[in-house]
Amino acid sequence: MALRIATWNVNSLRQRLDHLARFAEAHNPDVICLQEIKMPTEIFPTEALAAMGYPHCLVHGQKGYNGVAIVSRRRFTKPSKQVWCRRDDCRHVAVTVGGVELHNFYVPAGGDVPDPEQNDKFAHKLQFLSEMARWAKREKLGERKAVLVGDLNVAPLENDVWNHKRLRRSVGHTPVESEHMMKLWKAGGLIDVPRHFIPEPELLFTWWGYRFPQAFAKNYGWRLDHILTTEPLRKRLKTLTIARETRTWEKPSDHVPVVLDLK
Repeated sequence: MALRIATWNVNSLRQRLDHLARFAEAHNPDVICLQEIKMPTEIFPTEALAAMGYPHCLVHGQKGYNGVAIVSRRRFTKPSKQVWCRRDDCRHVAVTVGGVELHNFYVPAGGDVPDPEQNDKFAHKLQFLSEMARWAKREKLGERKAVLVGDLNVAPLENDVWNHKRLRRSVGHTPVESEHMMKLWKAGGLIDVPRHFIPEPELLFTWWGYRFPQAFAKNYGWRLDHILTTEPLRKRLKTLTIARETRTWEKPSDHVPVVLDLK
């Protein structure tokens, strides 16, 4: 069964509900995985999503921070969520849809100092990534038809940032974070789907920060948003789209959607 999956850190769904509707109309995904919805579960705009054609929603939200959701045109089964690092800070939801096990993650950003002894936020990030790898190995994820998506807040490869030499000591692109990502890939037998379609050394970005107003125009980007699949889905990989146009809209999210078509 063909399936179109999108992942997008909307950076406040309340502020970008119209953007979501515009994206959904243009790209028509079957399932959209959202991160940083920044709202409690009880006020999630289910009626608005249903009007867009997404009547099936699984939400794990909280006031003002984090929060993830999966919205779908199709009915899903096995809705679940997990608590990571013993903190229920709303960073994971999962469903089974179209015969595929789908996990939506929002990994902690990690603060500004890439030292776990000096920076609790960075320590939290490394712990979260380690737990993901242990979970993938323990659950034998690689033997199942599974997709992991989300803002993983790591640009693991040299050409996943606009300037590797300048940024390799910056949180999000440090060697230790890249090593943790590789361990996750290995533990889950995971395919780095965007690089399957767009291999290095081509630059590949999904995030352009707000701090420098010309970041998008000058293409000072990072690849922080990921789609990973297990080997049983390799033959179903069809196309990948980076919806860069959303970064040009008025008051955009700093992230853009990534869309995968499975045959």
